[in-house]
Amino acid sequence: MENNKIAVGLDIGTTKIVAMIGLKNEYGKLEVLGIGKAKSLGVKRGVVSNITQTIQSIQQSVEESEGVSGQKIENVVVGIAGQHIRSLHHSDYITRSNADEVIDENDIENLVNQVHKLVMLPGEEIIHVLPQDFKVDSQSEIKEPIGMYGGRLEANFHVVVGQVSSIRNIGRCVKSAGLDLSDITLEPLASASAVLSQEEKEAGVALIDIGGGTTDLAIFKDGVIRHTAVIPFGGNVITEDIKEGCSIIEKQAELLKIKFGSAWPGENKETEIVSIPGLRGREPKEITLKNLSKIIHARVQEIIEHVYLEIKNYGHETQKRKLIAGIVLTGGGSQLKHLRQLVEYITGMDARIGYPNEHLAGNSDDDLSSPSYATAVGLLMQGLENHSKEDKEQEEVSVSEKNNEEFTEQELEVKPKIKKKSFFDKFTDGLKEFLDNAE
Repeated sequence: MENNKIAVGLDIGTTKIVAMIGLKNEYGKLEVLGIGKAKSLGVKRGVVSNITQTIQSIQQSVEESEGVSGQKIENVVVGIAGQHIRSLHHSDYITRSNADEVIDENDIENLVNQVHKLVMLPGEEIIHVLPQDFKVDSQSEIKEPIGMYGGRLEANFHVVVGQVSSIRNIGRCVKSAGLDLSDITLEPLASASAVLSQEEKEAGVALIDIGGGTTDLAIFKDGVIRHTAVIPFGGNVITEDIKEGCSIIEKQAELLKIKFGSAWPGENKETEIVSIPGLRGREPKEITLKNLSKIIHARVQEIIEHVYLEIKNYGHETQKRKLIAGIVLTGGGSQLKHLRQLVEYITGMDARIGYPNEHLAGNSDDDLSSPSYATAVGLLMQGLENHSKEDKEQEEVSVSEKNNEEFTEQELEVKPKIKKKSFFDKFTDGLKEFLDNAE
C-alpha cells in the first residue's frame, strides 16, 4: 500500500482525544495501524475552552499513534460537536436557463451554493448543507434528479449551523499541533457511518451518541439524514452527581460509575455495599449500590427524556416519519449497565448498542470495536473516502489526457489533480487562510 492511502481521524472529545491511523485493505475493510489516546483537558461540552491544553492533548495522542504505527501524521479529519451546533430546515430553488438540457451535477451544486449564501445569525456559519428530496417542476419527492428534464429545480435541505469562533478554535488547535486540517465533519454523522447499516437508515433510526460532555442525536429516514441535535450534557454530569451525592472525589466517582454503575435501581439489593478509601487517613466511606444506581438513574432518565423530546419534535409519532428500526446507542456512555432497557422503557422503541466493528478488518484489536471509538472510526472512514474520491478524479483526468494510451503508474501520479471543490474544501481552505493570516 502506498503511503497516500493512509488517513487519520481525530476525535476531539470532552473526556478523551483519539487519533486513529488506518488504511483500507484489499477487501475494502478498515485496517487500523495505530491508535493514540490522551486525556482531554481543555475541552468543555465539546467546545475548546483552553487552547494550550487542547494542543498538548492532541500532540500526545498523535505522538502515541505515530509510535504504534510507525507512520508520520500530516493531514487529519476532525469531528465537530458541542452545544453551539443547531440544525434547521430550508427549501430553495433555481430556475434553469436551459430547460432543454438534462439536470446535471452543476445544477445541484449551484442550488447547494445558493443555500450557503443564507444569512445566518451573527457569529454563525453553515457547516453542512444536506439535500433531502428534490422537486422538478411540479413533480415532487424525487431522490435523484440527475438526468431529468425540467426548468425549475427545488429541494428541501437539512442545514447544520455552528459558531464560527468554536470552529476556528478547533482549527487553530489542530494547526498549532503541527497538523493540516483536511476536513471537518459533524460528529453524529461520523458515528452514524461507523455503526448504522443502510437498512436501518432506510427504515428510520435515531442514533444517540452519549459522550462525556455532549449527547449527539442523528435521525435517518429513507436513507437520508432528517434531523440532528447536540444536547449539552453526557456522561460527565452523571459522574458529577455521584461525586456530589456520595461526597467523594471525581476519580472515585468515575470508577464507581464504570465498575458498579447501573441505570436500573431495581437490579441492586439493599445489602450490596462498596467501600471507598477515605482521604488522607480518614475513615473509608460505605456506599450502597442501590443509592448509586438511584443517582445514576435520575440523571440518565433526564438525558434520555431530552433526546426523546428531540425525536418527538422531528415527528416520530406520525405515520410517515415513524422510526421503524428504533434507537441505536453508541459512545462511551452507552456502556452503562441496563441503559438499553431503560431507553426502551422510556421511549417504547426498540434499542441496541452500536459497535463500530462492521467496517473493521477481522484481525483488529477488540478494544477498537468499543462504542467509545465509534466517532474516531467514522472520521477515519470519512478520510479514506475523501482519498478514494481524489484517486478516482485523478484517474479520470489521466485517462482523458492520455487518450487511452498505455501509461505507467509513475506518470499517473505526476498528473495534476483537477478537483472540483466542494463547499467543504472551500470552507477548509478559508479556515486555513484565516489561520495563516492570524499568525
